[in-house]
Amino acid sequence: MAKLYFGMNQSLDGYIDHDRFAPGPVLFRHFIEEVRGLSASIYGRRLYEIMRYWDEDHPEWTAHEWDFANAWRGHPKWVVSRSLKSVGPNAALIEGDVEAAIRKLKSELTGEMQVGGSELAQSLAESGLIDEYRLYIHPVVVGHGKPFFAGPRPPLRLAAHEPMGEDVIKLTYVPVSAP
Repeated sequence: MAKLYFGMNQSLDGYIDHDRFAPGPVLFRHFIEEVRGLSASIYGRRLYEIMRYWDEDHPEWTAHEWDFANAWRGHPKWVVSRSLKSVGPNAALIEGDVEAAIRKLKSELTGEMQVGGSELAQSLAESGLIDEYRLYIHPVVVGHGKPFFAGPRPPLRLAAHEPMGEDVIKLTYVPVSAP
């Protein structure tokens, strides 16, 4: 059975904003290796549309950006959307019963699956489907925007912490089972 985790870059005040801060070289290398090892990714529509950037070649990319693009292109993706009619290469739409579809994927796959998108992650957490949270905390205060947790935070226990370069720390949490 696959493990499903939700992980994203986050500001000190709890917001996710890909335009306000970017990973440094150490963290970007970490993301390349993490994506390379994924069994699958599950995206909400908005984040999937942002990530589609990696489907197209850009001649100005650095070697690390090419590595990330190749890793991202190399694993299957599922996209939860009511509005999209089609998705890009190596991707499929999930329509209808999202919870049942994700449970089926978790049971059929092994390794790690990543969920991207805070609202999608919140709905999957409410269904008990998120096995781990990975918060990459950047020393930036954004002040507003989309929060990492789109709703009430589930009870969590710190499982690990790790510096990621000079100024980012990765915090790994797991849900606490109800007594």
